[in-house]
Amino acid sequence: MSVVLYEHGDHRCLAFGDLVAGGSGVQANQFVIIDDGQSAILDPGGELTFTALTVELGRHLSLDKLTYLIASHQDPDIISSLQSWVTRTRATVVCSKLWSRFLPHLVPSYLGDRVGGNCLALPDEGMDIPLGRHVLKAIPAHFLHSVGNFHFYDPVSRILFSGDMGASMGAGGVETPVTDFDAHVPRMLGFHQRYMTGNRACRLWADMIRKLDVEMIVPQHGQPFAGAEMIGRFLDWISKLQCGVDLMTERDYAIP
Repeated sequence: MSVVLYEHGDHRCLAFGDLVAGGSGVQANQFVIIDDGQSAILDPGGELTFTALTVELGRHLSLDKLTYLIASHQDPDIISSLQSWVTRTRATVVCSKLWSRFLPHLVPSYLGDRVGGNCLALPDEGMDIPLGRHVLKAIPAHFLHSVGNFHFYDPVSRILFSGDMGASMGAGGVETPVTDFDAHVPRMLGFHQRYMTGNRACRLWADMIRKLDVEMIVPQHGQPFAGAEMIGRFLDWISKLQCGVDLMTERDYAIP
């Protein structure tokens, strides 16, 4: 079922966090932003979630009028359902320019031109994406954890959709914001140490986010951070985290 993250007038932000059935896949959140008759799906997921997601979406919008299909990066739990979306909608696919030429590999050859010809390839510096009467901001998040990576900020709701940044495992879902940050850290630590490239990228990203008016940070996995205190604590934590190449030694490059 959907979780309403924000609703005012004709602007709505919805989240779906319980669509991966059983233990066969990693829990993942999917998001929808609707404004003035236009709509965008963020990180729609793979085939594990496609059918359930389309059923839930049908309660809120007409799929044949979907405006954008947005991928923060190229992972299977982000965009591997591309073929199903392309055959059922006319949505423009939005992703980094580094991945725009690779996405046609996710569909049969006869659909390749449809994907390539209807793709908004984001430049490295990001851009404003028109959505209804407002815009959705594509925010650079390169090397966190993909070389071509973007997060998406909605200035109306002041929600930052942060992809894998802030992801957690084994706790509550998107409907339960973090309230005890110290207890939450162990649910994030191992993932961020392995999947984030290094502290420099984390620190630069956090410094950028502090310049935004953010009310909520909502990752693709696990619980969101809501309010100034929790958001501030997360940004402070990730700014100092040693991760990725910071932790590598010769032992990690030993011949087996």
